[in-house]
Amino acid sequence: MYKNALATYQEVERETLSGRETEARILTKGAQKLQECQKNWDSDDRSKLLDEALRYNQRIWSIFQVELARDDNPLPKQLRSDLLRLSAFIDKRILETIAYPMAEKLTAVININRNIAAGLRQSVANP
Repeated sequence: MYKNALATYQEVERETLSGRETEARILTKGAQKLQECQKNWDSDDRSKLLDEALRYNQRIWSIFQVELARDDNPLPKQLRSDLLRLSAFIDKRILETIAYPMAEKLTAVININRNIAAGLRQSVANP
């Protein structure tokens, strides 16, 4: 019974959230996954958690890159260009962390995700 109620709630939530709020939630989830890895860096399952968190964030930013590169993207050209450069930095940081895992390497991506999520939420609140 609870599973059906939860599934129904999640479906309604998906249908009613704005695109920007959805992006903010996804970025926040990515930051949370990375922060959880930092917090539990010495745990036995760090490798698994880190791989999952890095892949999740890599997917987020890959999707953003595709959307930002589209000619019909409604964002101003300079903002798109800046976000694409930022996404290239994130790609590089993720690959560096995969090759040479260090907890402190996650901080930049965590902060970027959170700051962009906050900006997206602010733009939803103040259109």
